[in-house]
Amino acid sequence: MAIELHIDVETFSSVDIMNCGSYKYFESPDFEILILCYCYVVDGVKCKVNTIDIANGEKIPAIFIQKLLDPTVEKHAHNANFERNAFKAIGYDVPVEQWHCSAVKAGYCGLPMSLDAATKALNMGEEGKSAEGKALIRYFSCLVKPTKSNGGRMRNLPSHNPEKWEMYKDYCRQDVIAEMGLLDRLAGFEIPETERLNYFLDQKINDRGVNIDVEMAQNAILIDDRFKLEVVDQLKEITGLTNPNSVAQLKKWLSSTLQTEVNSLAKDTVKTLIKEHKRGAAVEVLKLRQQGSSTSTKKYNAMINYALDDYTAHGLLYFYGGSRTGRWAGRAVQLQNLPRNKMKLLDEARKMVKAGHYDSLTMTFDNIPSVLSQLIRTAIIPKENNILAVADYSAIEGRVTAWLAGEQWRLDVFAGDGKIYEASASMMFGVPIESIGKGSEYRDKGKIAELALGFGGSVGALKTMGGEAMGLSEAEMKNIVERWRKASPAIVKMWYEFERCAIAALKSPKLIIISKLKCIAFQYDNKCLSILLPSGRQLVYRDPVLSRNKWDNESIKYKGKHQVTGQWAWVDTYGGKLSENIIQAIARDLLADGMRRLDAAGFDIVLHVHDEVCADIPNESPEFIVSEMCRILGEPVPWAKGLGTPAEGFITNYYKKD
Repeated sequence: MAIELHIDVETFSSVDIMNCGSYKYFESPDFEILILCYCYVVDGVKCKVNTIDIANGEKIPAIFIQKLLDPTVEKHAHNANFERNAFKAIGYDVPVEQWHCSAVKAGYCGLPMSLDAATKALNMGEEGKSAEGKALIRYFSCLVKPTKSNGGRMRNLPSHNPEKWEMYKDYCRQDVIAEMGLLDRLAGFEIPETERLNYFLDQKINDRGVNIDVEMAQNAILIDDRFKLEVVDQLKEITGLTNPNSVAQLKKWLSSTLQTEVNSLAKDTVKTLIKEHKRGAAVEVLKLRQQGSSTSTKKYNAMINYALDDYTAHGLLYFYGGSRTGRWAGRAVQLQNLPRNKMKLLDEARKMVKAGHYDSLTMTFDNIPSVLSQLIRTAIIPKENNILAVADYSAIEGRVTAWLAGEQWRLDVFAGDGKIYEASASMMFGVPIESIGKGSEYRDKGKIAELALGFGGSVGALKTMGGEAMGLSEAEMKNIVERWRKASPAIVKMWYEFERCAIAALKSPKLIIISKLKCIAFQYDNKCLSILLPSGRQLVYRDPVLSRNKWDNESIKYKGKHQVTGQWAWVDTYGGKLSENIIQAIARDLLADGMRRLDAAGFDIVLHVHDEVCADIPNESPEFIVSEMCRILGEPVPWAKGLGTPAEGFITNYYKKD
């Protein structure tokens, strides 16, 4: 007999979950479960949804606890990490392997991962998530501001508004119904076992957490605060304004000083004004404005907010947060988007910041916000007596692209010295590779071409990657696009091959279209377009249709998350974009496979970013350990024959880019 237990809880904690994360929320001494709703599904038959009003004295039924702790019963929840850790906080530690997360399944199936957005995307109507929840959560599950009207209380109890409390119980009950309804709609999709294993490892890494140098982070914030006060004083002295932080006042002063209308102080506008005017009081003010408006310390604040009493921050990684590619996203600190550290005196700067030596720091460095920004990574440290081992795959997306397309000269470069920027420039411009070194104009052009053009990008992509900042004209960028595509015919052919297969699949429902490239398969089931990857995982595009693009060519659009608005909307795609999705997904699968091998070998992974893994290791023979780490990451993968995935690594006392 197969039994599923579908669960939703409403809770209270005085910790702000939005600022501090769920792990700190659960650690609060006043954490409690207010409402428990659950439903058994026995051999596919749903029982009634039970509601337990714990806040009003009802006890959790013994039969529920029995089923919760029974390893043969599947536990289901939306964002199951929350329910799992909520029950752990009250003494019921159910292993992650027994949990199934419907948010993960939604993401796998090409849907938004929030229950509200997923049910709306599927037009589930009354079966979907209730809309009143946010207000009820704010009322009962969070601290409230004491006022005269509420008697000065800081928390609302059920007795303070019985009518709202009944609505809150209904809301919790409806979440269980919505979660089960969502799974019913997605029953045709099976998550591969490897993805279940990846989810278990993700939860293990988030549960483990990563150590934060809280003292350093706190001093970084203090230094930034002091610096910004000094910037304001300097701005007052130069401009004579009483409040130079006022955008309106500063725009008026700049317009008068520059004798031109300044309508915006957005980052790009400030850069343009500095470039146009070069020097003078206004330029000095604009540069001070740049430094004074830096938001680098927000990540330090997030680190401190997420850190528990033992200085470990948990829940910073978001499984499947990168949508259908399956790539991880970040929470709070946003590990996937940390500034790179390029400064030579990194260690010296870090010591000054950690010690709070403001004067030494300002005497040594000109741009304090830049220093603080580059030091963000270094606030991540190992446990006491340990060291961090950092390893990453070498040019993984470039290798996957060459392997998938069968671009032999690129495969030869990666099998050799790996100097793809130089080799690309040599192929594009017919220049001997030996004459192309660092700082060479040809290497710069090769680099920007490699970064911008691999997925069908053109002049616009070169501009985005900094082509204009390099001084390249429109004509020069067009020339680079043409030369790059001529030098990489197999990659260009790949874009058109994937587009051809996708269109053919949409025209032939249920017929499996096999690509000539690594047997990647396309199938349309009258609802979703699925692309089967070499790893066995699928990419899912919902409600795809054929249309005409701006060049009047046949093209594809589907329902998905709009990159700009974040809303569920129609999204256009094409061969280059499909190639990007497939390649990033394959690179992600390689990383996930490598991390599972590392975990099996006993490595304590604390974070990972796209192609890089960081483990907290004993400081005993660390060079051997990091060498072993790279060996394990670089082991051949059965489903990617012929694809070399070498890894390089280093050891460090704090997280950084080598």
